[in-house]
Amino acid sequence: MQQKRFQRRKFCRFCADKATFIDYKDIKTLKSYMTERGKILSRKMTGTCSEHQRELTTAIKRARNIALLPFMER
Repeated sequence: MQQKRFQRRKFCRFCADKATFIDYKDIKTLKSYMTERGKILSRKMTGTCSEHQRELTTAIKRARNIALLPFMER
């Protein structure tokens, strides 16, 4: 007989905190949404809503352009 595994529902951290915008200078937060290699994690993996995922990607790209975050890790 198979047991049902309990999976915690993913939620958008930005909606829960009622964040008005995602700051590109907040590197600590942005790094948690990236892999070690520098790729942006998808919505499926992080659980962010589509609105905040779009803001998140633009914030990460802005931080990369002014060299706060790396484009790629070796």
